[in-house]
Amino acid sequence: MGKPTLADVLRLHGQDYLSRHSLSTPQDKAWRAICACRTAAMGGQQLACSACGHSHWQYHSCRNRHCPTCGARAKDAWLQARLNQVLDVPYTHLVFALPHEFNALYHQNPKPLINALFASVSQTLAELAANPRWMGVAGGKPAFSLVLHTWSQDLGLHIHLHAIMACGVLGQDSEEHGQWHTPVRKPDYLFPTRALSKVWRAKFMQRLRQAAPQAVPSLGKAAQALWKKDWVVYAKTPLGGAAQVLQYLSRYTHRTAIGNERILSLQGDEVVISARAKRSEGQAGEQGKKRTLRMSGPDFMGRFMQHVLPSGLKRIRHYGLLANPNGTKLAQARAALHMPAPNPKAQECAQDFMARVARVNIQQCPVCQQGRLGVVQTLARAKHLPDP
Repeated sequence: MGKPTLADVLRLHGQDYLSRHSLSTPQDKAWRAICACRTAAMGGQQLACSACGHSHWQYHSCRNRHCPTCGARAKDAWLQARLNQVLDVPYTHLVFALPHEFNALYHQNPKPLINALFASVSQTLAELAANPRWMGVAGGKPAFSLVLHTWSQDLGLHIHLHAIMACGVLGQDSEEHGQWHTPVRKPDYLFPTRALSKVWRAKFMQRLRQAAPQAVPSLGKAAQALWKKDWVVYAKTPLGGAAQVLQYLSRYTHRTAIGNERILSLQGDEVVISARAKRSEGQAGEQGKKRTLRMSGPDFMGRFMQHVLPSGLKRIRHYGLLANPNGTKLAQARAALHMPAPNPKAQECAQDFMARVARVNIQQCPVCQQGRLGVVQTLARAKHLPDP
């Protein structure tokens, strides 16, 4: 067997894990999809060369959001849709990390917790952006996206939101309507993290009480301690122009808990993975340094499955000017920044060109490099994917 994948781990250690654990409906669907991805169970086409007679099967992807094999294509399609929404201003990357005291609540009922997290962070950023103390104008409309991650590098539970936010706001009142305003302190600086932490903490606890009244009392003494500690809001290095923003977005939007590239080997009943070195393990400037982690198959399975999200819960959400990307507000922001209007015709031509190039590559025989591949047989997708 070549380099192992997540599907290999599920197949090899599945029975051992399932003998002691049950799966939720979303976990069951994710498991089936990942194991069936690009296999005969998903259906496909048999392609044959017109020149040398070579043939092979090309099976379909599962398109499950937890499948690392499908993540790259979904990411590219999503980024293409975002190209015309990036503004020509600096961007800041913020991370809002929930205290680990909420991990038990996540296991019990994740939806109210995650929805309270999105609502509290979005309200915090919108409220501070509308404050003239930070933006020089009252009621300004920001532009930001939030991306949910629930994992740490060792697949432990680490619930946090990544925020990618434009530095500045679009004026909304009669005098400032249609004007772009940069932050008061610096063009690439939004808000102090201490102010963000305090406002976010209060809004999250309020939202959680409204969404799940029984949740806060169940925290017991921990709830009182949570009010006294600083919640972690981390501001990363400000981003530059559109290219760097899109590069950042591609890192965080469609990432799964673990990609196939991080699964190094399967040794007996152990799964060996790579992870970023902790800050205490590396020297300054060695952020890319790696470490190797070993864990039993069932332990790996349990850690991965806790990151399968409930059905209907959106991981990526857009706010402010991006809430309606085809609306007039985003167009006003582009005009205020003297950005050219998107050219749908030019973009269409570019997409047609890329599609044509892709078709040529796909249709060319990989063996003789001369003939063209054509569909000679079609296999339907299985009505029921194989059981875990």
